[in-house]
Amino acid sequence: MLEQQEAVAVADADATRASRRIERRNLFALSAGHALEWFDWAMFGLLSVYIGNAFFPGEDPVASTLNSLAVFAVGFIARPIGGVVFGLVADRIGRKSVMIGSVGVTAGASLVIGVLPTHETLGVWAGVIVLLCRILQGISTGVEAPLSNAYGIELVPDRPGYVAGFMAFFNNLGNLLAPLTAFAASAILGVEAMGEYGWRIPFILGGLLGFVVLWLRRSLPETLVVGAAGDPSAPSSAREIWRGVGRLWLSVLAVVFIVGAIMAYNYTWLSGLPSMATGTFGEDPTGVFAVSTVLSIVLTLGAVVLSRILDKWPLSKWFVIARLVAIPTIFLVLAYTGEGIGSLAAVMLGGSLVLLVNLTIYNTVANSLFPQHYRGTAVGLAYGIGVALFGGTASYLFVWLQSIGMGAVFPVYIAVLCAISVVLYVLAKRRNGVFVGE
Repeated sequence: MLEQQEAVAVADADATRASRRIERRNLFALSAGHALEWFDWAMFGLLSVYIGNAFFPGEDPVASTLNSLAVFAVGFIARPIGGVVFGLVADRIGRKSVMIGSVGVTAGASLVIGVLPTHETLGVWAGVIVLLCRILQGISTGVEAPLSNAYGIELVPDRPGYVAGFMAFFNNLGNLLAPLTAFAASAILGVEAMGEYGWRIPFILGGLLGFVVLWLRRSLPETLVVGAAGDPSAPSSAREIWRGVGRLWLSVLAVVFIVGAIMAYNYTWLSGLPSMATGTFGEDPTGVFAVSTVLSIVLTLGAVVLSRILDKWPLSKWFVIARLVAIPTIFLVLAYTGEGIGSLAAVMLGGSLVLLVNLTIYNTVANSLFPQHYRGTAVGLAYGIGVALFGGTASYLFVWLQSIGMGAVFPVYIAVLCAISVVLYVLAKRRNGVFVGE
């Protein structure tokens, strides 16, 4: 009898290990695509000075940088379209096909930007093509970010904190590879060569990596069962999905600010500060890339630690505490006034831990506010609006306010966004409940 019980225990342990391996493999396929998105978007912000000079020449370096960051923002404006259209598709026919298509378009657009002739050769059409590429990336990735996380918690529903940390590790790895690639290219090629052609290397690399992600995602299982074998209470049409989303309007509004506030904070750190350092204050780009690389290392390794501890507390507690702490932390940006790389490093690394916790959990928290059959549509819509209104404009607004001597207004703006996100989350949680992480 004892031997039989031991055999059963061993078999159960083996089955658990096999299940965990499958979970990790599936989460890796999802996370690799999300990492590619973060790589592409962070790279555009980091290299905005070079992109502005190549495709959007202006009267001075600041003007060129602002032109480039404006295109950066336009890509985000396209995200709600992708979130609504493909989020609805994902709720109607399933997750897998949408996830494969989105990463293909993102990678293709990155490759085009990497090989596109400059304004000197194509004239205004060079800028138009870059703009179109950013719009396509915005549409395709408008659903990539929220849906990959929804997909992840549907694959591993009993460990949402682990999913959040696992996926955040690879998301942050994309952010790490962006400045690391830019730093390596700048250090090896030099400032002059970097401005001429070196900035293209990261975009070409991102496009090629997209084909690898497509291969990985081909074997993902489908988590949304539709048709006769599905949930009989699930919506049977797009109209029913929209009615369900409408009933959860407060949760949708909460997610707009949950996402928008942290994206504004995030892009201030990842793009706004580096762009201001190189474009406005004339800092050595190699040094700026080095600081951005160190920040990304902190975020990447920190996500691994968080993946092991997040499930010890409800995600709602993690979210409220982390978001409230972000309010005073955003005022660190006022400490950087162009006094050297050391000052920039102190500001960027000083806010890194608060950024880490918020970035790790925000997407899972957003998805937790909706049941499965509405997640793609509801979160895709709210995520796209939040990123477009607040995230995509943050870098531009930050640099512009600094250029006109009103830099002190920016942290107040971010602090207000963070406070609103907490209030709306608490109200939505009380009214509609949460479906993951409690």
